[in-house]
Amino acid sequence: MVAVLDWVDIQQLVLGVATLAIFVAIGIYWAGRIHAKAVQKEPSASELLTKFREMHFRGVLSDEEFRTIKTTLTERLQAELRGRDETG
Repeated sequence: MVAVLDWVDIQQLVLGVATLAIFVAIGIYWAGRIHAKAVQKEPSASELLTKFREMHFRGVLSDEEFRTIKTTLTERLQAELRGRDETG
C-alpha cells in the first residue's frame, strides 16, 4: 500500500517547519542579547588599572601586588588596543 500525502499533510508539515524556524530565530536572538550583556559587564583593562592604582594609593595593595597587577593589565590593555587597531 502506498502512502499518499494530501494537502492537509503538506500544510501541517510546512506549518511545523515554519514554527520551528521561528523558535530557532527567537532563540538565536535571545542568546545574542544575553552574550552582549555579558561582554558589556566586563570592565576594560584601563578601567581596572585605574581602580587598582587607586587601591594602591590608598594602601590596600602593596607595591609588589600593584606591580604584578599592572604587568598583567598592561599586557591585556595592549592586546585590547591591538584588537581595536585590527577592527578599525
